Amino acid sequence: MKAYPTDAALSELDADLVAVGLFEGESPGEPLGSTAGADDASGEFKSTVTVYPGKPERVAIIGLGEREQFTPERARVAGAVSHGALRAVKGEALAWLLPGAGDPGPIAGALVEGAALASFEFDRFKTGSDGKEAPPELKSIEIAGPADVGEAVRIGEAVANAGNRARYLQSLPANVATPAYLADRAGEIAAAHETVSVEILDRNGIIAAGMGGLEAVAKGGSEIEPRLITLRYNGGNDGETLGLVGKSVTFDTGGISIKPSAGMHEMKMDMSGGAAVLEAVAAIAELGLEINLIAVLPATENMPSGTALKPGDVITQLNGKTVEVTNTDAEGRLILADALVHCAHEGADRIVDLATLTGAVVIGLGSTYAALISNDDPLAEEVTIAGEQSGEMVWRLPLHDEYKQLTRGSITDLVNASAERKAGTIYAGSFLEEFTEGRPWAHIDIAGTAWDTGREYWGKGPTGFGVHLLVALARQLSQ
Repeated sequence: MKAYPTDAALSELDADLVAVGLFEGESPGEPLGSTAGADDASGEFKSTVTVYPGKPERVAIIGLGEREQFTPERARVAGAVSHGALRAVKGEALAWLLPGAGDPGPIAGALVEGAALASFEFDRFKTGSDGKEAPPELKSIEIAGPADVGEAVRIGEAVANAGNRARYLQSLPANVATPAYLADRAGEIAAAHETVSVEILDRNGIIAAGMGGLEAVAKGGSEIEPRLITLRYNGGNDGETLGLVGKSVTFDTGGISIKPSAGMHEMKMDMSGGAAVLEAVAAIAELGLEINLIAVLPATENMPSGTALKPGDVITQLNGKTVEVTNTDAEGRLILADALVHCAHEGADRIVDLATLTGAVVIGLGSTYAALISNDDPLAEEVTIAGEQSGEMVWRLPLHDEYKQLTRGSITDLVNASAERKAGTIYAGSFLEEFTEGRPWAHIDIAGTAWDTGREYWGKGPTGFGVHLLVALARQLSQ
């Protein structure tokens, strides 16, 4: 999908569909007001009426709600609604007349994002597909208005395309999107950008490095080799280096502590954090942001087998701390622990990790907010602001020393899962803090927001949650 700013007048736009917003209590201006059917238009949020004024051929009048309440998030939803109208007329080119409310830059970018994200469709394995990623049915978006919104449109294009690429990775079955597949995608990103380099460790390299957590979880998948993927982006900034870590369990059965069969097919998406980190790095490189990054993806399956990690096993993580494994379905924190240490040792000054880590977060926050746990107030505030700007919102949970008692071991330094049924999301984060090597750190649990949120621009299925948030964070830190 390509997005363009333009200063063309309404009558000069020749897209398959032109979208015009209408606020509550207002009427369509001319020439639309005198067009047949325009009287049916309403400012009610998300309402749609398509009229045929001649020039342009088709115009969708989309309700934007109250003018004072129009935000970039509402613009994303309106963008998604406009894509529905475009699909109804089997069009590929969309144009928006920029609404005269709010800050024009963020509104323009959000319209691009909403329409492009709503266009995502995964049909690779349907009869008639060529076995490759389907081309988007939405080919182009124009944002027409007097304001200079070119940079915002460029950012919206990069973020939306990256989000849809992450959703494509999430959608792939585990027999395709293996750890090696994610490593290959990292290689593609590095090959496409001179500012990006990649280093891959295989099973032997992981063992030699002393990553006991990743080694142990990967033992059950003897046929599917793990990978430790490290991407570096050099944005030409002499300041701090931001570390990004993405949980990349390409299929999670729970291991010996096996999950119920109902819904287990969704566990192909337990690499959603890694997918978001990968494609966020690609978008950051495309935008040329002046920031330095280290991104680490610990990639493995979590399978039961004769060689699999067992409850009661003791492992030693990369920083030397010992862990008794009390639940093999709490594997994400074991691989993230090694990745966090590795990220710090490789030069990250601050670290943000994304993970579909706990089912408890779905109970606590649903699919509206991701959980944020942090040992650093300034970093937590920056992540929160990035979430508000991107629509990928986070809600901070407390981190208190008393929670650490839930993960203290009796024969080891730590256990990976508490026997007590309380504060599951928080104590998982508290466990991860043990591996931050003193760095400012923020953990984002996306188990409730990675798929099936029901938002208009994501719908059911994968969301790519985290791509936009990380790009927004990188933009903040690069300024």
